[in-house]
Amino acid sequence: MSQKVTRRQFLNYSLMGVGSFMAAGIILPMGRFAVDPLFQGEAEGAMITTSIKVDEITEEPTKVDFSFEQQDGWYKSEVTDFAWVYKDGDKLIALSPVCKHLGCTVTWAGDDANPNRFFCPCHNGLYEKNGKNVPGTPPRGPLDQYEVGKSDGFITIGELKPNELVN
Repeated sequence: MSQKVTRRQFLNYSLMGVGSFMAAGIILPMGRFAVDPLFQGEAEGAMITTSIKVDEITEEPTKVDFSFEQQDGWYKSEVTDFAWVYKDGDKLIALSPVCKHLGCTVTWAGDDANPNRFFCPCHNGLYEKNGKNVPGTPPRGPLDQYEVGKSDGFITIGELKPNELVN
């Protein structure tokens, strides 16, 4: 004997099937989002080795270029940046070249009237050698500072952090 499916049962089965597919379409991406960090590989070391030897650095700030791989969504790119690095006694100091006023690039001794200061050409901003902003000029805060270290005689640059040299 064959069982006949009533119209009510057919609609019930159809709606349950469609509802299940819709629920799966919503729940599966949320579940993947929740467990995805478990499948990510460990990040590489935070320090980037540059091509400049520690012995080449003096008390005069020197421009040190470095490159790193940056991932934006699915797009990976090689980014080149630089830092102003100098020695303060035996300690290495690395400062960001980005002005805190409007994000322009500062230069060391870029202004003839202020030869021992960082100079921002956008609005004549000035910073002391330790990154402290000179009062009366546009910058609102000190230059940021990079973590810096040594590896096999070469300079390594790490993460950007707030300036710790300025009180």
